[in-house]
Amino acid sequence: MSNKVPFSFTIVIGLMLFALFFGAGNLIFPAMLGQSAGESLWAANAGFLVTGVGLPLLGVLAFGFSGKEDLQALASRIHPTFALVFTTILYLSIGPFFAIPRTGGVSFEVGVKPYLPESMASVGLIIFTLLFFALTCLISLNPEKIIDIVGKILTPIKLLFIGILVIVAIVNPLGSFQAPVGPYITQPFFKGFQEGYLTMDTLASFVFGIMIIQAIKQKGASTKKQMMAVCLKAAGIAAVILIVLYTSFSFLGASSVEKIGYADNGGTVLAQVSAIYFGEYGAILLGLMITVACLTTSVGLITSCSTYFHKLFPSISYKKFAVILSAFSMVVANVGLTQLIAISVPVMTVIYPVAIVLIFLTFLHPLFKGSRLVYQGTILFTLIVSIFDGLEQAGLSISFVHRFFESFLPFYSLGLGWILPAIVGGLVGYIVSLIAGGQKQLAEN
Repeated sequence: MSNKVPFSFTIVIGLMLFALFFGAGNLIFPAMLGQSAGESLWAANAGFLVTGVGLPLLGVLAFGFSGKEDLQALASRIHPTFALVFTTILYLSIGPFFAIPRTGGVSFEVGVKPYLPESMASVGLIIFTLLFFALTCLISLNPEKIIDIVGKILTPIKLLFIGILVIVAIVNPLGSFQAPVGPYITQPFFKGFQEGYLTMDTLASFVFGIMIIQAIKQKGASTKKQMMAVCLKAAGIAAVILIVLYTSFSFLGASSVEKIGYADNGGTVLAQVSAIYFGEYGAILLGLMITVACLTTSVGLITSCSTYFHKLFPSISYKKFAVILSAFSMVVANVGLTQLIAISVPVMTVIYPVAIVLIFLTFLHPLFKGSRLVYQGTILFTLIVSIFDGLEQAGLSISFVHRFFESFLPFYSLGLGWILPAIVGGLVGYIVSLIAGGQKQLAEN
């Protein structure tokens, strides 16, 4: 008989899930979205919430639903080689190449850089990232304590700091919303939807989902029904907090334009708004808020990536990987936040649709009886479009392909041209699997 998981533990898991997701991008992108969306804020924010909250939490639930022990096992439903390649690319993306360095970059950009002389910026970044990733590494070396460290200690501190800024910004807004700019004028929802990609949270959900499911199992949940119930409650707790904070930061960004103008990035928005509200204390408050928020995500990612790469290369210990990845991330962080974001966009454009499709296929798995051909057809057709989308984002657009997709694929101009091909690919795979199954049955008869 399975043990009943205490609701107090469910709350801790929910707070941990929130803390792991709410890191670097989750602070800067909603504020920037708000600035650009202006009077179209609510539609844009709704789109952002779909990819910034809905899909990541579905990703976590997908693990509990699938019963698989990790992402590679889940992706093996498509093909073992694909599973290895996709999983490795995903871990590198949310790990040492983009997401982990970004945690250090955002912390410095918002919490430290505005208060340093321009001549000291480069040296300051080196010193700060060295200390930041040394602390990340130190906490990550004790992964068995991550639930207590993140869920019980760092998350309440983070919520306190963030809550102060959010409450002040809502009660006393800096100004009125301005007219939307760019794509937010005509397509606010879909532009917000795409902005949610940059948080990388749907990709991270495949990683954090493993941690959450394992923690629930260790607490005594032994049946799939019980595990899903706990996971759903924890995801609900995280979702409520994320929705409130994303919406608040979007509101903060939209109301700030009249006072500070349009900023280069969301980090600058937060820094300037905090300085206006809190003066000299704004630097301290915002610096602590950003650092703690980014530290929790950094620790979770270092822990997850080290575990994965240790599994790939057992001869190298988990602790060695934690040190190596922390050091590598420190080096990459010194490229600069703006450059990191620019480089990550094409990669996210390619792999994000694949991740989304894999989540939905996991829930639909029983309907098509887990046919590998359905998985393969859906992923293949999705990749055909997303790869060319990624090339276009990288400035390598192939004009005749672009014109073809634009003419025949609905939502292509909105960055969602992969949706119809994914559906068609799944249907083709299902039909082929039925034919192959029928032919096999005839042969056996």
